Amino acid sequence: MSSTQHPAVPGEPIPTGTALLETTTAAIQGFGPTNKIHQHLCAFHFYSDDMTRQVEAHHFCGHQNEEMRQCLIYNSPEADARLIGIEYIISEKLFLTLPDSEKPLWHTHEFEVKSGVLFMPGISGPIERQDLDKVCKTYGKAIHFWQVDRGDNLPLGLPQIMMALTRDGQLYEHLALDVEKRYGLSFAKERENRAYMSGPEHGIHPLANAAGKGVKTTPREVECRPVESV
Repeated sequence: MSSTQHPAVPGEPIPTGTALLETTTAAIQGFGPTNKIHQHLCAFHFYSDDMTRQVEAHHFCGHQNEEMRQCLIYNSPEADARLIGIEYIISEKLFLTLPDSEKPLWHTHEFEVKSGVLFMPGISGPIERQDLDKVCKTYGKAIHFWQVDRGDNLPLGLPQIMMALTRDGQLYEHLALDVEKRYGLSFAKERENRAYMSGPEHGIHPLANAAGKGVKTTPREVECRPVESV
């Protein structure tokens, strides 16, 4: 992980008093939503309007049900990782219920999975492939809030729609080699192991993956609706 994509966060170190308070509250309070996280997926996202800006994305996911899982996205799996975004992953069945105006905001996972670049760190191949065979058929909607790739040390600017890789030649080689080295992987070998997998039953929807175009979040000034008197 480069220092550019893991910028220092401004602020004073956590004092002993705060650390003790956190320890106390952690022992008392429940953390139901985060306790449902059961899975770590690693992949790469790029900004929908700029494929040259590619980010390593660590997804920590929990299922809502068999057809939807939701993920917190960090820039690394370490304890000091930056929470940079979220992703919702849904089945093809649910994707097809979305209005056409919504579909371009979602990306496919078929290429990511079958190429090997989407993986589950530390999980053995057979177990990993059992779940990724399902992921291969899904659609995801990813939004990043913190643009760590440009060195922002705080989450600045507007949330941005992210997309996923859809074909060979898109991912920067140095990013792929770095991840393969750190995790002891071979994307090429995993591609062979996953050749039997298939994507969405009805094929990739033409409106998915931004319909082949760019999507960018931009501000627009509007009137703020006042509270109506009762």
